[in-house]
Amino acid sequence: MTAATAEIADHPARRRERGGRVARREMRSHGSEGLGRPYIVRNIPTYDILSEDNLIRIEETADRILAEIGIEFRDDAAALDHWKRAGAKVEGALVKFEPGMLREILKTAPAAFTQHARNPANSVEIGGKSVVFSPAYGSPFVMDIDKGRRYGTIEDFRNFVKLAQASPWLHHSGGTICEPVDVPVNKRHLDMVYSHIRYSDRGFMGSVTAESRAEDSIDMTRIVFGEKFVDENCVILGNVNVNSPLVWDATMTTALRAYARANQAAVVVPFILGGAMGPVTNAGAIAQSLAETMAGCALTQLERPGAPVIFGNFLSSMSLRSGSPTFGTPEPAIGSMVVGQLARRLNLPLRCSGNFTTSKLPDAHAMNEGTMSMLAAVHCGANFILHSAGFLDGLLSMSYEKFVMDTDFCGALHTYLDGVKIDDNQLALDAFREVGPGSHFFGCAHTMANYETAFWDSEIADNEPFEKWEAAGSEDAAIRANRRWKKALAEYQPPPLDEGIDEALQDFMARRKTSMEDAWY
Repeated sequence: MTAATAEIADHPARRRERGGRVARREMRSHGSEGLGRPYIVRNIPTYDILSEDNLIRIEETADRILAEIGIEFRDDAAALDHWKRAGAKVEGALVKFEPGMLREILKTAPAAFTQHARNPANSVEIGGKSVVFSPAYGSPFVMDIDKGRRYGTIEDFRNFVKLAQASPWLHHSGGTICEPVDVPVNKRHLDMVYSHIRYSDRGFMGSVTAESRAEDSIDMTRIVFGEKFVDENCVILGNVNVNSPLVWDATMTTALRAYARANQAAVVVPFILGGAMGPVTNAGAIAQSLAETMAGCALTQLERPGAPVIFGNFLSSMSLRSGSPTFGTPEPAIGSMVVGQLARRLNLPLRCSGNFTTSKLPDAHAMNEGTMSMLAAVHCGANFILHSAGFLDGLLSMSYEKFVMDTDFCGALHTYLDGVKIDDNQLALDAFREVGPGSHFFGCAHTMANYETAFWDSEIADNEPFEKWEAAGSEDAAIRANRRWKKALAEYQPPPLDEGIDEALQDFMARRKTSMEDAWY
């Protein structure tokens, strides 16, 4: 057990939970190393599917897009000035780049960095072999099987922060877990950032919907961590999206630059729906994604060389019959493998896919698509996996039940990413000697010594015989998940927060809110 893991395990809330059956359940569920790991260190290799020659062809295509077609940077004079000074060809808002120029600029970006949490035991490493699971992001609606689909509120937002904090299988508090539409648009970022700080002690994401809101988010972290610490360390992420195809608008670039100049990490992500914001062919969409993402990542380095940045990926498809987006389909999933290879060639941390689905319910459809895209993220080498839990309805809805089902799957992935360990105990030769041919291993000494930590144990699955399941009410996974999230909220214990910091945060929020009229759009 590491020092960080020991500190988490010794948290008062953890100690209260231990004892008797609960302790044994935790040991079986989490294995000997699972409970409280601040992030995963992968022990399985990435899945590299393209040859060197084909990777070069994609990179050359991206270079031609950048040099011959270019990318527009709209309404951000400072960004255009950066490009002019860097030697790019700037024609109005259109910027063109010589082959290799962006790769040269990106050499100052770190290959890995730490995002510090206010509880140091929950700080995460982003890059290398680390894997961080974070909740879904951006849904205007929330959903559960009791109340159905409805607009999200600040209470829902807080609930999801609490559920993320309570789960041992997530490592990050996320960002806009759902839109709290009962709070004015120009003020809700303050309530969201405060909720992450107050109800979680893990890393989190700030606002990107305006430069001033990004700066407010960063200012709030300065209250928590101190100005000097924030200037020297990453404590907050900002998820910025390209307006694909081939447009960066000022809302995103000014927010991106705000994070970079404060030495905080921008997560740079195209949003490519094949057939709408990109070509229907996978290779073309990947080349477009590479071009758009490199440009955004490079802009962070022009703003502040050495600022942390995450190379993001969001490939998706669409129904060409209806024009509706589709998620969790095989083409973007396999495309993620290639994006992973390209990000590693740039020596940048990677953000990739998650538990994507267009299903309107937490059903088999949802879990089929979610598993497809989540396994792609795991195998492509993603370091930061946004949308790990709760994504439903094409990201329009954040589901309480699916959140719990997805975190359960994240638990299984902890074990999956651990790989196969080889030592004398694992090889179990003494067990073979004791049991011999034709007997069973149920009661042998090796089984008794290892049974509590041998297998991951789902908190959602029902492994009882059919007759016992039927007699208990024939509940499906969604009903069990409904009961689970309610129990988690009822048992939630807020992490301690210094009263002086809390008062300073609330004073900052009050001053910012009184400085502007409510805006609802």
